[in-house]
This record gives sequence, C-alpha cells and structure tokens, in this order.
Amino acid sequence: MLPPDNHVHSEYSWDALAGSMKRTCERAVELGLPSIAFTEHADFSISELTAEDWFPPEWQRYVEVVDGRNILTPPAIDLTGYLETLERCRDRFPQLRILSGVELSEAHWFPDQTADLLKRGGFQRILASLHTASKRDEPYADISASIKRGDAATEYQRYLAEAVRLIEEYDGFEVLTHIDYPVRYWPDDEPFDLARFEDEIRLVLRALARADKVMEFNTRIPLDPRVVAWWRQEGGKGVSFASDAHKPEAVGNGFKEAVEVARAAGFRPGADLFDFWVRD
Repeated sequence: MLPPDNHVHSEYSWDALAGSMKRTCERAVELGLPSIAFTEHADFSISELTAEDWFPPEWQRYVEVVDGRNILTPPAIDLTGYLETLERCRDRFPQLRILSGVELSEAHWFPDQTADLLKRGGFQRILASLHTASKRDEPYADISASIKRGDAATEYQRYLAEAVRLIEEYDGFEVLTHIDYPVRYWPDDEPFDLARFEDEIRLVLRALARADKVMEFNTRIPLDPRVVAWWRQEGGKGVSFASDAHKPEAVGNGFKEAVEVARAAGFRPGADLFDFWVRD
C-alpha cells in the first residue's frame, strides 16, 4: 500500500498550467493511493522579472509593467471555486480520501494575509514553503532566478538560513516542504555535493524537530536518503510523502522508492493509512 500524497496541485494553483482536480483524483484511484491533499499555492510575494528570466507565456496575465519593470504578482486562490470542485470530487470518488490544503510560501513574512486565508479556507493540510533565498527586507527573487544570477552554493546556504527563520517565526503549519528545492535549478556545469551543506541542512532539521513539525519527502526530485537519515538523527518525528504534482500524471511519482528510503532511515506507517509516517 502506497502512502498518502500530501502535496498536490490542481487548476486552482496559479502555476499548475496542466492541473485538473478531477483527473488527478482519477490517477490517484488508479494507483491505489489512500488519500491526496490538494495544497494550492498561496504566494503573497511579488517579484521583478528580468530579460533573462524565462516563464511560460500563460504567466503573462500575472505580469504588470510598473515604471518600466516587469512585476509578477501571483493571484489569490479562488477559494469558492476550489472548495466547490473539492466537494464534487469527494462525491465522485468516495473510495479516495480527498483533503483540502494550502502551500504557504514565506508565511513568516505575511502573518496577517496568511491568518486571514487560513481562517477562510479551513484547510486540513497546511504546508510551509520557501521558494527564495531572499530575506524579508530584500527584493524577492525565486531561487530559480537567484541561482542563475549568483553563486549556487551561496544561494543554497542563504535559502537554508531563511528556512530556519521561517520555522522559528511561524508556527501555523504542519509540514515543511522541499528542503532541497534549490537543487531543482542547480547549474548543469556544477556538480551538486550534498555533503557541503550538511551542517546547514541539519540546522534546519533540528529547528523543525524542536518545533514538533513534520518533514516532507518530496519526490519531484527524489530527496537524498542521507537527508532522511539526518532527519531521524536530529529527532524528527514524522515524514510526509509528496509528489508536488502540477499535472495529474505526476501524482504519486517515485513513492515506491521513497517508502523504502524512509523505512531504511527508521520511519514506518502511522496508526492508519492516512497518517504521516512516524519514527520507529
């Protein structure tokens, strides 16, 4: 039995251009997943796009020219449409537990907006994400852009330092997502050496364990088994499996392998099929 997929996007995430809640549920049932959580993006940051930043043409609707600069402003979640579609899918797929959810980006920067969204949404899965190496008082840049503009190793170290601040300053989440997010954009001509960042990664994991939160095992780029082992060593209480799917066919990708890695690191299924995995 595969574990739940606790991090999935549908058409209600602004960057899920091929998202479909209905087709995602069909795929989850086909795979035999016990449950999925539609954790749509809540991005309150705005960023400036430079000429070297590539983005899909469909994002142009979210870009406004201000004083000659291209400003990307992600839209808010259509909560009404999202919740209505969620209920239709629950009726259509009774064999699948379908959870509401949200992926809060840089929640420690936006406490008021975040609190308002959580109050209105009543979400069952709350993820905390970091997508930048910027600090609160710096211009926002997604890590995909800042890695291209600067030194990749330095940007990853800055990213991990900001992740510690996120954990220490914001408590309203269950799961910290993709600690290895910057690796997705690592330069092709620069080998990635995880050991170089062990101390900084362990600091994040230690802070997460102290906060009594859960670490996400994101399979979009399979999490290195060493990170899962470090999480266990630093006192981590649980693991949440996540495909981070932005299209239906990506749901549950890599879960068979991820389960074996988690078991080897000392984690096992929870009390029922829908729980996070817990330490032995």
